[in-house]
Amino acid sequence: MTQELLDDGERRMQKAIEALVHDMASVRTGRASPALIEGVMVEYYGSPTPINQLASVNAADARSLIIAPFDRSAMNDIDKAIRKADLGFNPTNDGAVLRIVVPPLTEDRRRDMVKVLHKKLEEHKVAVRNVRREVHDKIKGLEKDKSATADEGRRATERLQKLTDRSIQEMESLGAIKEAEILAV
Repeated sequence: MTQELLDDGERRMQKAIEALVHDMASVRTGRASPALIEGVMVEYYGSPTPINQLASVNAADARSLIIAPFDRSAMNDIDKAIRKADLGFNPTNDGAVLRIVVPPLTEDRRRDMVKVLHKKLEEHKVAVRNVRREVHDKIKGLEKDKSATADEGRRATERLQKLTDRSIQEMESLGAIKEAEILAV
């Protein structure tokens, strides 16, 4: 029973790491990436719609994105939504596609991006710690119900702590790589 709890905890911690990787993709590094505008919602026929459902978004090179709407009538709505999202982008419309030139980051903006990265990293570390706490409480519950012995509970708790430490270490190393990417000129 404790092994099932540990497996579930490990699976949930792995999902927290995957969520961190996804969140870190939206942090600007000075390089163009479709993930930079992934969260932009476009008002399309009266309902907010994610930009990736209205257009294909591709990185043309390291400094520019190309947005090709599936429906050309949505071009102005997409343009408006990107400007309103306050991402620091100014799309140009050539009638067929929108082009976004990703401006290089200033030193102050890089520091701000690192702060955002650290905030996201801490949020996901808290998620891992919450998983640890929940699984630990369930292990203690098994001990209390006499479904597991004290020794089994202690061993499971030690393995749980190792899982937690390994997950947090992996998150920190991913964060360090992203931070170096942000600070690279």
